[in-house]
Amino acid sequence: MKKKALRAKAEKFAKNMLRDAEGGHDWDHVNRVMNLATKILNEEKADKHIVMLGIMLHDIADPKFSADDKDKGIKLAAAFLEETRVDIDTACKVMEVVKGISYKGGFNEKKEKSPELKVAQDADRLDALGAIGIARAFNYGGFAGRKIFDPKGEPRKYKNEEDYRKSDSSTIHHFYEKLLKLKKKMNTRAGKKLAKKRHKFLVKYLKQFKREMNGNS
Repeated sequence: MKKKALRAKAEKFAKNMLRDAEGGHDWDHVNRVMNLATKILNEEKADKHIVMLGIMLHDIADPKFSADDKDKGIKLAAAFLEETRVDIDTACKVMEVVKGISYKGGFNEKKEKSPELKVAQDADRLDALGAIGIARAFNYGGFAGRKIFDPKGEPRKYKNEEDYRKSDSSTIHHFYEKLLKLKKKMNTRAGKKLAKKRHKFLVKYLKQFKREMNGNS
């Protein structure tokens, strides 16, 4: 199957899988990540075909929404590649992106990453920063029934991925547990540049949130 046809089929498959997804992990999220990856690829060398396939397949069954099987998304992505008869080399590279793209609390992150994983990971993390990142954080917090802010709470340190996945921290604490750490976790020069501006927006927002919580304008 030609690359363009394969990506079209992957897009159709992913859109179908994500048709009822939570607003921060739906097809719009995937589309934004692909657009960000395209920007990064203007400055970084990586196989765009691998990057885009990996991004399209990375959230088809996010572990946060698949409590019965946290590897469901990985299995579905692998099955899709097998059913569409993708060659082994391409399939392996795409699956590296699918398995490694997510933050997952920063646990067990590979030190050696392919250029494609670096680009996809940066693009995905950029979508968790800035105004979009704030919107996604509160959308998921509401979906999960989390408090906006718990004045008695503290940002948590997690021992493993499972603890992170089951966290019930307030959404504001989630900023300190994950979002504010993303800038330093960027892989590429282009990703770091884009993250810097979005990170500043998060910091500015949190300062204003704190002022308003204390009754100030």
